[in-house]
Amino acid sequence: MKKKVIFLFIGFQSFVAFSQQKSINQKVEDLLKQMTLEEKIGQLNQYTGDNTVTGPLTINPNKKEEIKSGKIGSMLNVMGSTYTRQYQEYAIQSRLKIPLLFGLDVIHGYKTTFPIPLAEAASWDLSAIELGARIAATEAAASGIHWTFAPMVDIGRDPRWGRVMEGAGEDTYLGSKIAFARVKGFQGEKLGELNAVMACAKHFAAYGAAVGGRDYNSVDMSERMLWETYLPPFKAAIDAGAATFMNSFNDINGIPATGNKYLQRDILKEKWGFKGFVVSDWGSIGEMIAHGYSKDAKEAALQAITAGSDMDMESNAYRFNLEQLVKEKKVSLALIDDAVKRILHKKFELGLFDDPYRFCNLERQNQALNNPEHTKIARDIAKKSIVLLKNEINVLPLSKSIKSIAFIGPMVKPKRINHGFWAVDLKEIDSTYIVSQWDGLKNKVGKNTKLLYAKGCGVENTSKEGFQEAVDIASQADVVILSIGEAWNMSGEAKSRSNIHLPGVQEDLVKELQKTGKPIVILINAGRPLIFNWIADNMPTIVYTWWLGSEAGNAIADVLFGDYNPSGKLPMTFPREEGQIPIYYNHFNTGRPSVNEDKIYKSAYIDLPNSPKFPFGYGLSYTSFAYSDLKLSKQKMKSNETIEVSFTLTNTGKFIGEEVVQLYLRDKVGSVVRPIVELKDFNKIKLEVGETKTIKFSIDNQKLSFYNEKLVFDSEIGDFDIMIGSSSTDIRLKGRFELVK
Repeated sequence: MKKKVIFLFIGFQSFVAFSQQKSINQKVEDLLKQMTLEEKIGQLNQYTGDNTVTGPLTINPNKKEEIKSGKIGSMLNVMGSTYTRQYQEYAIQSRLKIPLLFGLDVIHGYKTTFPIPLAEAASWDLSAIELGARIAATEAAASGIHWTFAPMVDIGRDPRWGRVMEGAGEDTYLGSKIAFARVKGFQGEKLGELNAVMACAKHFAAYGAAVGGRDYNSVDMSERMLWETYLPPFKAAIDAGAATFMNSFNDINGIPATGNKYLQRDILKEKWGFKGFVVSDWGSIGEMIAHGYSKDAKEAALQAITAGSDMDMESNAYRFNLEQLVKEKKVSLALIDDAVKRILHKKFELGLFDDPYRFCNLERQNQALNNPEHTKIARDIAKKSIVLLKNEINVLPLSKSIKSIAFIGPMVKPKRINHGFWAVDLKEIDSTYIVSQWDGLKNKVGKNTKLLYAKGCGVENTSKEGFQEAVDIASQADVVILSIGEAWNMSGEAKSRSNIHLPGVQEDLVKELQKTGKPIVILINAGRPLIFNWIADNMPTIVYTWWLGSEAGNAIADVLFGDYNPSGKLPMTFPREEGQIPIYYNHFNTGRPSVNEDKIYKSAYIDLPNSPKFPFGYGLSYTSFAYSDLKLSKQKMKSNETIEVSFTLTNTGKFIGEEVVQLYLRDKVGSVVRPIVELKDFNKIKLEVGETKTIKFSIDNQKLSFYNEKLVFDSEIGDFDIMIGSSSTDIRLKGRFELVK
């Protein structure tokens, strides 16, 4: 009998070993054969938890029982090892014990909050951006999260659109590089590691081109514009291995993206070979009814599943209609199976079938959320994201021996505001870990420096009651630091604004303080490019701080006092007025281009210059850099060759500093008109005082190619201008080469 038991045990172990050797595809197929149609459809449904929501709250009192019966495949807005374990226990009571996926909008950090993505883009530091996403994934995964709804890779050319704060700005090349870095950061070495989460490239596609900059609005554009400007960051996300995609709320050229077969099946799944799954945005399947594209939820479900939307987030269209559509033979079982297999594959890949609770570990969560190294890195990324717009009389950097500082403004002492929009709301954690701008300054100055404070005014209200106190405080100080901007929740989803001027009476406060004659440093906190023309024209020292996250105060102080030399560059063009929008650097020329603001029968405004207030790629340093000795390895190249470009960069100032050197090209003549200038490469270089380095770029056929009128991506022979500089308008070196057959 004992021998029989041993034999059975060995046989069981062999079976387990054989099962483990099976490929994930085989495991998915085996499980699929056991599933009923109802259980399959259950995997395509995603519900929100009841505590934190990122859309209209839907109450479902039967949620617990539906999970136990296998009718829900994923949850969002359930966070923390305790709560995710609780929900996972319900799922493991289902017939086939298929675990849940837990998703969350981890946009720029989990507990440790990094700068908003647009601010991170201003760092032009791909390694730092990847590291920020890596830490966010580590903290989220330790808290039971499997999946983040990030990165947002939409190109944003309209600062009225509130969600520009969530992306990388207006440029396709920079945006694609950042998309790749953020996916790599979130997903780490491979999915299934305990410090990795699935990335989700969103919103597919062209959401950033909403008409009028109004969130959720329609998009109408040419196929060539779609392929050349808006799709490349999504392709970069696939190249980085993005596990999932999210479709977008907008219709594009008349068809809602959620029901758009051309986008989701023809391009994403067939042409690009995407093997992950597509989730709808919140309720976007049901919203096709409001679009006027679907007559009811049943037709919306039919259109969405046919188009390639695999998972229904919160519209219940699949839940109530897919089974009937299959029975009526309007939706094939093969279509359902394809969507289910894509989702199950990721659950196996994450290791959830081996251990459904492997991401629910309270000890690991506590360690991850209290790692001091994360704080150090957040501070480093935050200071790299700050952009110095003006420093005309060299007020900055400040001396640590300065006798007195007046720190004034509505942004000085609050803490939560520094997180900006899309910060994870961890209700069980207080805000003491967030460094206010006041505390950051207090941590930095010596004991002999007197800090004075006045609020001055609010962000949006029109009361000037605090002006006199602010003026009195400023009059007592050697220097004034004034922290103003838009409120943290004035940019983000559903935060489009027709007026992006500095809100309230903040500019009036600046004017009153200017009368004191004191040197004033302006800090502008925002989630988008704002318009602040009087300040830009009249105040000599301006620092754009965006929203920098939990280490905002320390990072700002590091820059103000010169412990870090600012190196940020604008990832979006700043307009003079809303009437210029959309405004972006890489526009086409016209038959009547305006040159030097010549407006007579030219493409120009009669009441406004064409030029922006601050151009794409712009940002100053406390030091200066000299560009010289441009060399091209050849003057002519064939499409299978490359040209090596080199030049020297010298730190000619008095501070150690970093410069983002930018390579731009212009295709002089094409079969379709080409932009006046296009970013094609960049490098962030650190130089000691007086140090010189040789910088090299490589130009290949990929960088010369574009989509022609037949949507063929290739180069065309002819002349190309090469421009290297410190911004899109500050070109220091120029050259030319020819592409030949």
